[in-house]
Amino acid sequence: MQYIALLRGINVWGKNTVEMSRLKVLFETMGFENVRTYINSGNVIFESGEMSEKTVHGIESAFEWEFGFGIRFLIIDENTLRAIASEIPEEWENNSEQKTDIFFLWEKFQGEESMKMIRTNPAVDDLRYAHGAILWHIEKKNYTKSKMHDFIGTILYKNMTARNVNTVRKLVALL
Repeated sequence: MQYIALLRGINVWGKNTVEMSRLKVLFETMGFENVRTYINSGNVIFESGEMSEKTVHGIESAFEWEFGFGIRFLIIDENTLRAIASEIPEEWENNSEQKTDIFFLWEKFQGEESMKMIRTNPAVDDLRYAHGAILWHIEKKNYTKSKMHDFIGTILYKNMTARNVNTVRKLVALL
């Protein structure tokens, strides 16, 4: 089965720097097959047997040993990523006019009830739930009217990792 590891909080504003080539070698050393990385935001595609919580903790521990700092990983299978991507409206993009982000949620927060934890401006924010992720879309001209900036620092924000729609669509294409 193919999986995608989504790392949270690396290579952001020069902090928690991780070279993707070293990350790839780490996964290969752990016995995962057909390991590939995509862009510096921490996306690893790999093949493995059944994933368990113990395996994820092992990856996180190996990462901390290799890179000298700990971060959280969210690992989803290819079917889940495809299901999430299929829920994103085709016209939603990430470009000069639109912003579309996908918030992948840690298991404890997977469920539509997590949407209630986010304050929005219904006039400008389009928020939808899909298979353990929240899809957010806004026209950039309305960005300052959004309430999504209030989301930063919340418990939900600390239990998710975000990717823009272009990255999600590319990851699906790479599977």
